[in-house]
Amino acid sequence: QVQLVESGGGSVQAGGSLRLSCAASGYTYNNYCMAWFRQVAGKEREGVAGIDSDGSISYAAFVKGRFTISKDNAKNTLYLQMNSLKPEDTGLYYCAADPSRLCWVSGTFAYWGQGTQVTVSL
Repeated sequence: QVQLVESGGGSVQAGGSLRLSCAASGYTYNNYCMAWFRQVAGKEREGVAGIDSDGSISYAAFVKGRFTISKDNAKNTLYLQMNSLKPEDTGLYYCAADPSRLCWVSGTFAYWGQGTQVTVSL
C-alpha cells in the first residue's frame, strides 16, 4: 500500500525558512513523479513544485526562486526547502505521487499525503 507522510510544517515569522519532508513507502520510489501542493485559505489547491522520475523539475510562478524541491532516493523522501516565507504562503502543504511521467503537466496524481500545516506570521 502506497503511503505518503509529510512532516516539517510549523509556525515561522515572515522571511523565515522551513523544510518539508515527505516519506514515501509501498512503491518503487525512483520511478514515480512527485510534487508538492498547497491549500491556502480562500483558494483552490495549487501546485507548488514537481519533480519527475527523470529528475526534471518544475515550479509554480509564485515560488520565484524561494522554494527548492529535491528528493533523496536512498531515503525514499521528497523535500521542499522554503525560504523567504511570506504570510500568503500560509496553508496546508501536501505531497503527491503518480507512477506516470509528466504528472506536473497532466495534474494527475494517484496518491496523496495528509498534509502538514505551514503558518507564516508578520
